Amino acid sequence: MLTIATHTRSMSLAALFCGSCVIHAALADDSVGLYGQATFVYQSHSSFNSPYQGQNSLRTDNNNAETTDITLFSGIRAGSGELWINPEIDQGFGLSNTLGMAGFPSGEAYKVGANTPYLRLPRAFYRKVFNLGGEEQSIQASANQLARTQTADNLIVTIGKFSVVDIFDTNAYAHDPRTDFLNWSVVDAGAFDYAADAWGYTKGMALEWTKSRWTLRGGFFDLSTIPNSTVLDHTFAQHEWVGEIEERHQLFGHDGKLKLLGFVNKGNMGSYADALQLAMQTNSIPDTALVRRGSSNSGFALNLEQEIASDLGAFARASANEGSKEAFEFTEINKSVSAGLSLKGSRWGRNDDTAGLAFVANGLSGAARSYFAAGGMGILIGDGQLPHYGLEKITEAYYSYAVPGLDHLFLTANYQYAINPAYNMDRGPISFFGFRLHKDF
Repeated sequence: MLTIATHTRSMSLAALFCGSCVIHAALADDSVGLYGQATFVYQSHSSFNSPYQGQNSLRTDNNNAETTDITLFSGIRAGSGELWINPEIDQGFGLSNTLGMAGFPSGEAYKVGANTPYLRLPRAFYRKVFNLGGEEQSIQASANQLARTQTADNLIVTIGKFSVVDIFDTNAYAHDPRTDFLNWSVVDAGAFDYAADAWGYTKGMALEWTKSRWTLRGGFFDLSTIPNSTVLDHTFAQHEWVGEIEERHQLFGHDGKLKLLGFVNKGNMGSYADALQLAMQTNSIPDTALVRRGSSNSGFALNLEQEIASDLGAFARASANEGSKEAFEFTEINKSVSAGLSLKGSRWGRNDDTAGLAFVANGLSGAARSYFAAGGMGILIGDGQLPHYGLEKITEAYYSYAVPGLDHLFLTANYQYAINPAYNMDRGPISFFGFRLHKDF
């Protein structure tokens, strides 16, 4: 089932978050849905140790950045299915123009940015549910979801433009940078190089077949024309296949889910070894763009979410990919392990507050290490050299505060501590301080 998990200089906060701006509406016959959201994120980091830096390095001086996005979720009943479009206004930049760490600290920052607001359409999709029997279930209306009744066993078809991680690799406790954790490698499996344009969205089709406590998902999606491009390959000559199996269970009376995902990307991508060989022959810096040819890259992700108590949940992910070729869409992570906890504020009388704590370790393959050590550049990282490699280790904590008297308005304080940014033991450590303001309409 498609859920919302998306990622700009700030506009007037009064204009963005005033109570009179409420646009949430749904007709009594449930044939139309209209919702909105606005999110503002401010992040900064202090100066840190760095004997050198490269083209894709995180700036070493005191630095700050801010992003803002406003989204309209509009849907109608179309025959026996649903049609949704999500126009969005974006503005702003990530720290150092969203460069310098493989596990970048803000999932609200895209690989592109702008000082002035611009309009785009991240999602435009059609969904249809086929009932296959079993107990009837009531699905409540929400953003990108009309209210409906469906049977426990069902088949859901989604086609159009959306994000792969709207459907795959979801997790109840760590998946939405608008409401929970912010770090890229915490909200998604770090080594899952999912199909996307530079904003994180693509075109394609997904099938979800649910039977009893199992769900099997499959999808076919469009890759960019070139790695990390703003333009998708509309011929689908470059594409991704992804599959996921989900098992639902109860552990000591508490719900949990375990998911295993696999993916294969097929496109024109550069091999790290080929780039290094060409650089040696030409006495130059290696560049995967010079050796791109038809090839493939594959990987997997394991994803666990487990309720421990009614107000406490745990999550964990482990992922890896082949690692012999350049990252195509997401980031330079060839192996990653993350884990954390999410605690609701009911224990101290704040039912709508949430506190979270997460740890993640990201790593490179041997081929990728050699490439970056020789001065190669990637999608997000490239310090010009990498004489001392180490796992990129990140700790993240946040507290989301529900503002009293203002429905669906949340203030969040976020802190991240990164060791070996971009796998470089010569740089850092770095402390990131963040503030998020989020409003649902």
